[in-house]
Amino acid sequence: MTYDAFLALLGFAMATTFTPGPNNMMLIASGVNFGFRRTIPHMLGICLGVVSLVLLTGLGVAGLFQVWPPALNVLKAVSVAYMLWLAWKIAMSSAPGERGTGAKPMTLIQAAAFQWVNPKAWAMALGGVAAYVPHPDARSLALAAIAFALVSIPSTSTWAAAGQGLQRWLSRSSRLRAFNWTMAVLLVLSLWPVVTMKLAQ
Repeated sequence: MTYDAFLALLGFAMATTFTPGPNNMMLIASGVNFGFRRTIPHMLGICLGVVSLVLLTGLGVAGLFQVWPPALNVLKAVSVAYMLWLAWKIAMSSAPGERGTGAKPMTLIQAAAFQWVNPKAWAMALGGVAAYVPHPDARSLALAAIAFALVSIPSTSTWAAAGQGLQRWLSRSSRLRAFNWTMAVLLVLSLWPVVTMKLAQ
């Protein structure tokens, strides 16, 4: 991978990670409900999950969709079911101080595993590898992973910090409920790319 290609990939990674999507909707909701510090494992999990997805996509995992086309439908079904469940969990979240809610921030492992059913993460990995690492080798894949890791850290931090910044305004329970329902609806709306996802021929 040339220096220019690496810079172009950085730009692609920045555009895809900073824009709204399932990860960022959940990060801002987590920042509001749990604060920045308790959201750090969630943030690190996203970085780990995206990087692993990029690496394994470059190593040929995406070829499964070509060999067995129903795998794409399986991915869609799992993505929709899991994200609807997450949306319900967000909508039902209460203030952290309220007893009996059982609400907890997403763990590192949960956030990393979520990337494998996150349609935007798949689009980022497939698009990034296809456009900037068309003939994957160890060095190019490592640089692609580094590019996404470098961008993921400020991106996840920004969205989680934005959520924490809203905590004071959302200290009123009615506002917090409205916010959580709004985030849940936006997460459901982000399912549209799953329904329309197709593989490049």
